[in-house]
Amino acid sequence: MKISIRPIQRQDEAVWRRLWAQYLAFYRKTLPEAETSCTWRRILDPASQLLGRAAVVDDGTPLGFAVCVLHEGTWSAAPTCYLEDLFVDEANRGEGIGGALIEDLLGLARTLGWASVYWVTEADNAAARRLYDRFGLADGYVRYRIYTQPSR
Repeated sequence: MKISIRPIQRQDEAVWRRLWAQYLAFYRKTLPEAETSCTWRRILDPASQLLGRAAVVDDGTPLGFAVCVLHEGTWSAAPTCYLEDLFVDEANRGEGIGGALIEDLLGLARTLGWASVYWVTEADNAAARRLYDRFGLADGYVRYRIYTQPSR
């Protein structure tokens, strides 16, 4: 199976929504439909700071996705990429798709001059951490999050 990475496209919506639902279930989260629809619209909006990438097979069917936020920072004039969401279809795990999505983002970072790419995961997500450790080790920072809207 040949995997390629490309921007998420309008025709990917049904498959992306199926994968998104799996992703939310994995993290035991629910989102209102309005939030999912908003995310989808922003992924497709060229003016948005969200960047969506799809890992596809020969027939163009997405098997995984990465959704990133490009943002300014204080330690570099170049933009920074926060890989907020990375997910591979449960049926296709272990086939190199997650690694290909990360490699794609690192390639974009080098080509487009981003300062860095970073992400977070749950401390006990051993499978993901095995993949992530191939790219670099966790930096030891602890994240604090305060929700100012109703809890998800």
